[in-house]
Amino acid sequence: MLLWASSFIALKYAFLHYDPMVVIFARMAIALLFVLIFFSKVFRNVDIRKNDIKHLSLMALFEPCLYFVFEAEALVNTTASQAGMITALLPVMVALGAWLWIGEKMNWRIIVGGLMAFGGAVWLSLGGEASSYAPNPPYGNMMEFLAMVMAVGYTLTLKHLSKRFKPLFLTAFQALVGSLFFLPFLILPSTVLPVTFPLLPSLAVLYLGVAVSFGAYGLYNYGVSTIPASEASLFINLIPVFAVVLAYFLLDEQLGWSEILGGTVILLGVYIAQSKSAVSVADPEIPKGV
Repeated sequence: MLLWASSFIALKYAFLHYDPMVVIFARMAIALLFVLIFFSKVFRNVDIRKNDIKHLSLMALFEPCLYFVFEAEALVNTTASQAGMITALLPVMVALGAWLWIGEKMNWRIIVGGLMAFGGAVWLSLGGEASSYAPNPPYGNMMEFLAMVMAVGYTLTLKHLSKRFKPLFLTAFQALVGSLFFLPFLILPSTVLPVTFPLLPSLAVLYLGVAVSFGAYGLYNYGVSTIPASEASLFINLIPVFAVVLAYFLLDEQLGWSEILGGTVILLGVYIAQSKSAVSVADPEIPKGV
């Protein structure tokens, strides 16, 4: 979670000089190259069945592909602090996704907590002030919310796949598909290819590839393979805290009272939804028709 929170700061640094699509492709390609160091371990005794292909493809489509499209757009328009706050919605959204997708029971705590968290996110967005660094916070926060929708699909499919595949293989598969997915974006007329490579933004891209796309995803994939998905999602509540602290010290971002209150409502809603009577998504099974 600390590595994931730091990705908001690293992306802000990288976007200061590089086109977002260049950054996203580069981090995927760097992660893939890093994975190849462990090539023999990654692909040892891998048995991919016909039914696995659609689940693997669905996982990679959710994240990194669509997730990074939305998150890149988010961080061009909002602050790292606000984007980090929006991630607190994910545990509640996982529970809602489990209800819609795999038929888990719903209770009043999930409904009330979910509505509070969503209301807090709207409050947070409306309280954000536009600046040259964050020109359109409401739009950026909506893009981050859509990224969380993709993260829900990723978490549920990941839990299903982790029963058959090692975390390192799943991480490698994500890096491979992500590299292929974002490669065509480099030839779009709207994409600005770099002609200079300043040190700080370049180090940020390298960090995103090795520490986040390889390290954070590898650690999370391992975590989800050993504990229930609902427990793994609880740790996501640490991201807003880490993101705000890191953004304060590294980006000199400040939160106003309205934003602080909005973030507090989000965390309170998450707390209510995840109390003892909340739904459990310990071992979600994906329906055969999906």
